[in-house]
Amino acid sequence: MVTIETRTIDNIPVLHAFETGKENEKLPLMLFIHGFTSAKEHNLHFAYALAQKGYRVVLPDMLHHGERMSDVSGDKRMYSFWDIVVQGIQDIHTLVQSLDLEGIIDPERVGVSGTSMGGIITFGALSQYPYIKAAVTLMGTPYYEDFAYWQIEKMKQQEVSFPFSEEALAKVISIIKPFDLTSCMEKLDNRPLLLWHSKIDEVVPFSQSCDFYRKAKAVYKNPEKIQYIADETSGHKVSRTAYLETVKWFAKYL
Repeated sequence: MVTIETRTIDNIPVLHAFETGKENEKLPLMLFIHGFTSAKEHNLHFAYALAQKGYRVVLPDMLHHGERMSDVSGDKRMYSFWDIVVQGIQDIHTLVQSLDLEGIIDPERVGVSGTSMGGIITFGALSQYPYIKAAVTLMGTPYYEDFAYWQIEKMKQQEVSFPFSEEALAKVISIIKPFDLTSCMEKLDNRPLLLWHSKIDEVVPFSQSCDFYRKAKAVYKNPEKIQYIADETSGHKVSRTAYLETVKWFAKYL
């Protein structure tokens, strides 16, 4: 059986899943990060499957999402995308530290995964935290700067009013640059990484994650530890295959 409880860890609302009876045991940790406009409870199927396999699974709400929504408007949340990403990367460290202090996780067995924005946050976390031992990104991109400019072009094409001055945009780019994994691929350090992306994704470019995979594979000592699954039909939606392969990846490498 699996127990799923609601908790707040250092002001971060989370869902916490584990095998019933093992609430105080030191278990490997899996953090799963939701996508933009989503929330923690939308990924409970991942939590349930991974908890069944013996992991302690934590699903946090990101800034301006779920229980952290407050009165933020849809437009403000959209324009705060990169603030949310950077805060999400920091939240991962906060959660790992807090759970380690509680003595209920194995700090040598920490995994991170996420969908869309959650995948983007996962890439950023890999650039910062060597204690992450395995990761899966679903519909994400590690090209922070390129994706930021791609988002702007999409807004212009859709005639969405753009609220940033050139100076403000330059500041955003300077803030996100240190988290751009494409400029420091050596930080992957041969860690197991699975990427899943649909070729017909119109929200996060398939070409960016695919290009990264080709370049990153060349720096892996064990190329089997980095894999890419290209989906033909799902668009910007995680398929059942992606879900099953995610669980298999962590069962193998974490």
